[in-house]
Amino acid sequence: MIAIDSVSKWYNPQFQVLKNCSTAVGKGQVVVVCGPSGSGKSTLIKTVNALEPIDGGSIRIGDIEVHARGSSLAQLRSKVGMVFQHFELFPHLRILDNLCLAQQKVLRRSRTEAEQKARALLERVGMLSHAAKYPGELSGGQQQRVAIARALAMEPMCMLFDEPTSALDPEMINEVLDVMIELARDGMTMMVVTHEMGFAKKVADRIVFMDQGEIVEDSGKEAFFDQPASDRAKAFLSRILHH
Repeated sequence: MIAIDSVSKWYNPQFQVLKNCSTAVGKGQVVVVCGPSGSGKSTLIKTVNALEPIDGGSIRIGDIEVHARGSSLAQLRSKVGMVFQHFELFPHLRILDNLCLAQQKVLRRSRTEAEQKARALLERVGMLSHAAKYPGELSGGQQQRVAIARALAMEPMCMLFDEPTSALDPEMINEVLDVMIELARDGMTMMVVTHEMGFAKKVADRIVFMDQGEIVEDSGKEAFFDQPASDRAKAFLSRILHH
């Protein structure tokens, strides 16, 4: 579903943020990308739907060459759901309208059709009773569940999550992770940047561990948690699991 091949990126001639990164996400797989802050993991996931350009290598999603000249980014992003750290809901639109807008503009659905889809997804994430509210009236966890529903409204073939719980208060994290776990169990292809190792242990098929712009390990979750191959991964796990 997602193929990342030898991807490199520089922010300037002195700073290479991604160094020859290669990995893949199969249909129905959940791949968790983790690593210390500044390791390049958020940059990597943003290159997958061309929110960040690349300077070398290639990325394919299905049959789409993401960074090829002439690729339709609008078409690509209608097929790839993206959930951000800070929700990115339209603050001036009610929750229902947040879910309907792209359906009507990009997928050309009628308002009736878009509303029907939106209400079904809001119910799925436990937010239907808040459909008439504005984002500012919701908690962070509620806004993130709405953001997930909005991405699902486009019927994506895969979902990207960029640290979806890092801006939340601790008591709100589980309500978002529960929605993501349900998605994984339903067979959604997912690439998730996160520090939530409990989520990774529960639903990930593979763990990609990054450090200093490189993919240091790419292995099944059992191998990663039980016998990490690199000293960098061992040090990371000892710190994060200890706390």
